[in-house]
Amino acid sequence: MPKVNKVIPLKELYKEKVVPEMMQEFGYKNVMQVPVLEKVVLNVGMGAASSNMKMLDAAAKELSLITGQKPVITKAKKSIAGFKLREKVAIGCMVTLRRKNMYEFLDRLFHASLPRIRDFRGFSPKAFDGRGNYSLGIKEQLIFPEINYDDVFGIHGMNIVIVTTALTDAEGRSLLKCLGFPFRKPKEEKLG
Repeated sequence: MPKVNKVIPLKELYKEKVVPEMMQEFGYKNVMQVPVLEKVVLNVGMGAASSNMKMLDAAAKELSLITGQKPVITKAKKSIAGFKLREKVAIGCMVTLRRKNMYEFLDRLFHASLPRIRDFRGFSPKAFDGRGNYSLGIKEQLIFPEINYDDVFGIHGMNIVIVTTALTDAEGRSLLKCLGFPFRKPKEEKLG
């Protein structure tokens, strides 16, 4: 019988593999010094939703399907005439995932959604904010298996921010790399 590679849930992977590796790499003396994932924030900004509320309702419904939580509707803080935007008009939605929901979402993102992106070579290892938090952008919500193509009102993207307790970008990069985040390989330098 062929040997099947069992996918370890991210929470268990963190305890079994990530903690010992990071303690050795960064010389932590205490397990509590090892950075952890704090939260994942998904944000869908839809400026066009100010004129068409059906788009925003559809995006909120899709975001709830993807995350399993009800999204919060975000509103404009001030009026901007150039964008035809008025204060307190709904322009997007967002969800903050923590604990079990966060690990389940990241597991599905790494193993089910990102492999569905055409010509995917990984994300840039440079998109950290200086404090170990990583931001990435998804161009289409259709990469998520929870979304049925026939029910889509319009294609939109989203921002995903992975917030960690890491103090530096190197610690955050190492944490995500150990968890299996698909970073792009650096381009080989040309000789001559």
